[in-house]
Amino acid sequence: MSRLWSRFGARTAAVALLSVGVAGGFYLGEDRETQQQGLTAQVGLQVDQAEYDYQRDRQAAHRVSSAKQRAAEYQAKLRAAAAAKEAAERAREAEAAAASRKKEREAAAKKEAAEKAAAATKTSKPYDGPIPASCSEYGGNRKVGCALMLDAGFGIDQFPCLDKLWTKESGWNHKARNPSSGAYGIPQSLPGSKMGSVAGDWETNPATQIKWGLGYIKGRYNSPCGAWSHSQSSGWY
Repeated sequence: MSRLWSRFGARTAAVALLSVGVAGGFYLGEDRETQQQGLTAQVGLQVDQAEYDYQRDRQAAHRVSSAKQRAAEYQAKLRAAAAAKEAAERAREAEAAAASRKKEREAAAKKEAAEKAAAATKTSKPYDGPIPASCSEYGGNRKVGCALMLDAGFGIDQFPCLDKLWTKESGWNHKARNPSSGAYGIPQSLPGSKMGSVAGDWETNPATQIKWGLGYIKGRYNSPCGAWSHSQSSGWY
């Protein structure tokens, strides 16, 4: 900027000098007209040169400013690209970490399921007594219970466990009611109305109660022997 002001000052001085020269011509007379014309031409050249230099310096300053602006914009683009790359990398790392945690949870769930299955296998048959050849060895509600148990997909070897479990709970009496808890029927459902999910005659029909009880056992203990094992260890099932 100091150079621009210097050029502007030179230009102003040249114009002033020209004015003085022109004014002085009136006082020096006609014999110096030629000298005045030469001075005028010289001053004009100096003015033109000063104008040229001034415009050149302005253009140079504009080019420098434009170059700086382009450089700043380029640097901003570089920073934006670097930030985007960093954000994408963080997203990939977060996704990989989430996938790893999911695999760990799935592996833990599989391990837990395997351990439960192994434990159930160990305790699924706590009965070592004789196995009935068929349900015809029983009568009454026990015979019905044996047949329905086979229909539910359990083997005949599971019936001794079921027999012991429901003998303990209700003596296979489909009208048995626990006076303290209100549990009802052969499986001692609490409340008894739960057995209504099978049929509306749950209060009087042994088959309805047995079907509900077998579904409850299968869903919670996998098998009658699993339920009997739990009942032995905790006193309830």
